[in-house]
Amino acid sequence: MQPVAPSFTFLVRRLVKDAPLGFVFSALCGVVIALVTGNMHRAYLNIVYSVCIGMLALLLIDTARLLIFHRPGNRKMKWVLLVAVLLVSAPIANFGGIVIAASLLGHPIPPLRSIFAPAEANMMLFTLLAATGAVMLFINRERMARIEAEVAKERARAEIVERQAVQAQLQLLQAQIEPHMLFNTLANLQGLIAIDPERASHILDQFIQYLRATLTSSRAPHTTLAQEFELIDAYLGLMCMRMGERLRYRLELPDALRRLPLPPMLLQPLVENAIIHGLEPTVAGGEITISARVSGDMLDLSVCDTGCGLSDAPRTAGTRVGVANTRDRLQGLFGERARLELETAIPRGTIARLTLPLEQS
Repeated sequence: MQPVAPSFTFLVRRLVKDAPLGFVFSALCGVVIALVTGNMHRAYLNIVYSVCIGMLALLLIDTARLLIFHRPGNRKMKWVLLVAVLLVSAPIANFGGIVIAASLLGHPIPPLRSIFAPAEANMMLFTLLAATGAVMLFINRERMARIEAEVAKERARAEIVERQAVQAQLQLLQAQIEPHMLFNTLANLQGLIAIDPERASHILDQFIQYLRATLTSSRAPHTTLAQEFELIDAYLGLMCMRMGERLRYRLELPDALRRLPLPPMLLQPLVENAIIHGLEPTVAGGEITISARVSGDMLDLSVCDTGCGLSDAPRTAGTRVGVANTRDRLQGLFGERARLELETAIPRGTIARLTLPLEQS
């Protein structure tokens, strides 16, 4: 990007920004002069003269620097111009600052020819060196600011790339969860077709309706607790047609929590695990309770079943996939602020408990 000639507003803003540093630098130069000359009892006079000279030099040299370096052009030629400005501005700032300080202190104003006096040579040389040091300080400060801005830009770009990578990972994990439910249902349908074709056909019709209702929602980045519970209700209704009286379920969602946002498909694999690995292995089946409540600044979601429990449940690959993917999604979405815990229910069964930060859930 090519530099653009600075506006008047830009120059004023930058000069105001540089003025405090220039004032302090000039005052320190006055103290140094007093120490070198041994006139500490008149240090305040040296400081007044030094500040007047320094601030005038700042006005002349810093303005020229901003005009030179903030417009298109050859960089070497810009440095040549800046050196020329320093050589010309030093005697002007030195004499002009003395005149201003003398007027403020009520001292006699020296004649213009005094700038050519040998006694003023050392002062002009000191002004030139001090002005050069101040200019280099400003240039280095701007360079550091540009470097910090570039680092911040790169950091922001890296964060965007990282977020995109996390989002891609979450989409992959979600894609793994959905076929898990899909294939289990289709496998059960395949078995029913041979022994009860009419029931299998009815379940297939319900399954198609369920897929139509959930396809759009499952692809969305966020859903609500109400929508998630509706999908779980549809899924469990489908499972009830397959399991009959062996499956009972309850959904407990307070009205105050219905509109809370939630990443989609978090509860689905846990409910599926409760059925496939908790209730189906038992002859009598059991009940599943899905509930939501707020505890402090956290949202607690639980899937409780009265199935065979953690110790007796078959440890299949499907169990590991559902729970592991849910934990990976929580890690990607919330980091260490969210967790999934599996507990033994009393008197029998398993509780899968999701804890999410309420402000992010």
